[in-house]
Amino acid sequence: MQFQQLHYFVAVAETRHFTRAAERVHVAQPSLSQQIRALERELGADLFVRARGNIALTDAGEALLPLARRILADADTARQEVQELVQLRRGRVRLGATPSLCTGLLPDVLRAFHDRYPGIQLLIEEGGSRDLVRELARGALDLALIVLPLPAPAPALTTVELLHEDLVVVSSPEEPAPGQGRRTVEIADLADERLVMFRHGYDLRELTVAACRSAGFEPEFAVEGGEMDAVLGFVRAGLGVAVVPRMVATRAGRGLRVTPLARPGLQRTIALAHRSDVAPPRGARELQRMLLER
Repeated sequence: MQFQQLHYFVAVAETRHFTRAAERVHVAQPSLSQQIRALERELGADLFVRARGNIALTDAGEALLPLARRILADADTARQEVQELVQLRRGRVRLGATPSLCTGLLPDVLRAFHDRYPGIQLLIEEGGSRDLVRELARGALDLALIVLPLPAPAPALTTVELLHEDLVVVSSPEEPAPGQGRRTVEIADLADERLVMFRHGYDLRELTVAACRSAGFEPEFAVEGGEMDAVLGFVRAGLGVAVVPRMVATRAGRGLRVTPLARPGLQRTIALAHRSDVAPPRGARELQRMLLER
């Protein structure tokens, strides 16, 4: 008895038509009929009553049908389980993240993931949340770390909040401290500072500029257009101050003064997103679990 024969048998039993069953399983109708007859010979019983325009199950066919369905389902489950185990030994995970998260959040998590699954290739794409959502939608990424809220609704995505992170002000220790040296600074204090500003499309740029405008002033830029590493370098050089995530400031090391923002301050919400209509591969689901449990 072969899985293929059981597959053909179930197709005929469900369609009650040999030609339609052959179309369903993508095989020529004579080949399907031949395999059904071979199955009947092996079992020693007719499975169908064949009459012109009418195909019905015999008692033997009725007895075999639930068993055949179960066998095929079990075989499919076994195939999926093995494939998922294989996916954790080799394969790839395509992860998108904003540059600040690549600097602050991901290094430790990706190191732990690589240690556990060294055969899985990690492909990282940096970009703003809007660009990452676009890449998810077209199937170029398995997962993405994005900043909420999104600039436009994305009903085709499933998002899970990962963390809420405070933003802080970084400056050069060689320059006067922002906010006249107080332990915390107000957003309004940035009106007296020149900002080192990220490029257009950067989530932190939009958040900082919106906060300044809500405080009643238009921010003045000393330098603009950089990525995270460039912005931190310009701040160390004393060109101005910048608003960055606390995780990034903590990992940045020496050469930066870190000043918290006074309450309520500024926060951003980080979420993990994937397409709602496509289940991420096993490796991506495992990385998702590690990110959520960090």
